[in-house]
Amino acid sequence: MAAGLAVSSESSGQYNGRMTWFVVLSCMMAAMGGVIFGYDIGISGGVTSMEPFLKKFFPEVYAKMKEDTKISNYCKFDSQLLTLFTSSLYVAGLVASFFASFVTKAFGRKPSILAGGAAFLAGAALGGAAFNVYMLIFGRILLGIGVGFANQSVPLYLSEMAPPRYRGAINNGFQFSVGIGALVANLINFGTEKIKGGWGWRISLAMAAAPASILTLGALFLPETPNSIIQNSDDQNRAKAMLQRIRGTSNVNTELEDLIRASSVSKTIKHPFKKIIQRKYRPQLVMAIAIPFFQQVTGINVIAFYAPLLFRTIGMGESASLMSSVVTGVVGTSSTFISMLIVDKLGRKALFIGGGIQMLVSQVMVGGILAAQLGDHSAVSQGYAYLVIVLISVYVAGFGWSWGPLGWLVPSEIFPLEIRSAGQSIVVAVSFLFTFIVAQTFLTMLCHFKSGIFFFFGGWVVVMTAFVYFLLPETKNVPIEQMDKVWREHWFWKEIVGEAYEDVKKQGII
Repeated sequence: MAAGLAVSSESSGQYNGRMTWFVVLSCMMAAMGGVIFGYDIGISGGVTSMEPFLKKFFPEVYAKMKEDTKISNYCKFDSQLLTLFTSSLYVAGLVASFFASFVTKAFGRKPSILAGGAAFLAGAALGGAAFNVYMLIFGRILLGIGVGFANQSVPLYLSEMAPPRYRGAINNGFQFSVGIGALVANLINFGTEKIKGGWGWRISLAMAAAPASILTLGALFLPETPNSIIQNSDDQNRAKAMLQRIRGTSNVNTELEDLIRASSVSKTIKHPFKKIIQRKYRPQLVMAIAIPFFQQVTGINVIAFYAPLLFRTIGMGESASLMSSVVTGVVGTSSTFISMLIVDKLGRKALFIGGGIQMLVSQVMVGGILAAQLGDHSAVSQGYAYLVIVLISVYVAGFGWSWGPLGWLVPSEIFPLEIRSAGQSIVVAVSFLFTFIVAQTFLTMLCHFKSGIFFFFGGWVVVMTAFVYFLLPETKNVPIEQMDKVWREHWFWKEIVGEAYEDVKKQGII
């Protein structure tokens, strides 16, 4: 990640310009990187609940579901190969994100977005044409490379193109586009499941090529960000011309000077990963690891990946389970949109804590219903099944306006310029790592924990809500260049960073 992200809303009162259509269209095109990520999350859960797909690639799972009357409802889908199909993408994404970081910094945001779209396009083609499980999983790996590049470069591109005062909303808009992709995937799954002949899953997988094609072709025409231009070419005239175009004004000198200064400082830091482990950056390092970890152990991605399987576990039919996933997708996308509107008014901590309480209550209630109503060989009654859908929708809404967008927004706010590249890389890597671990283990955990799986994730929600309440200072309306003061004034972190700050102050650096 590059220095440009350091230029933040703290100077928005001094910058001239407005939101131009040029920026809107560029950001909409780049946000297709979020759509491809969301589409994959939604599509993988849907196709793994389709019987023709299971019969062709995972016959053991299909046999357990159809023929084994002795197996527990909770264990029908327990297959390491089936979970590898879902989670292999995240291993590939984790590795690819480090390469993407280099490409994004060395060659620009545009080439990285282009590479992500092209890899995802190839993976979609391979998945749609797959005739064995190895071809299927190799396609998933290509999709993972695409997602790794897109998740690394697209949020950076959006941050650098947007006017500073709209940066928070546009960053949350990336999570919104992920929700749109997942919702579209759920709708496509609902339609293709009804195709006679059992080949609808091929359309579901191959349709990932649509947003990937838009992203790939669109990336050819995307303008490079002024930050990237300065960083890679030092062509200040070209950067100024681009700034004037995207801000809709000729008076961009203040912002240009900030970009030049930020780039110069960034180039003096040779080893940001060594720097981030210093004592004065301890709070940021803890948050870079804890926030993406907690985001995954809310349990949200297992709902996103396996919602259709979960709804089938409680006795719903194939079509009903897919329709239920559409409903939860609409709820999640709507709540993320609400978060975009209120995050700068209510603050980060209020949404974190409110969303955490909402998720906890709904998870405990779902776990209680399944414990009381769903045995190893029986089905939940229709009334309770609908209640489970409502409660999972409440849970998804709680995540959608709290840990969903804020899990990406808060880390992007707290890193000072000199460690921002390293900090963002850690956030992305931790997110992919624990997404993989949770996805790979969920079906086995469901088999062994049964209804207790919801209490397991509910316990983590208690921990993360307490963590935010006690250890995360409020960052609303705090300029990024002054963000270090929130740690020095915090009851816990001031004991850790205070001494380091005083040492630096004595040296006359600040």
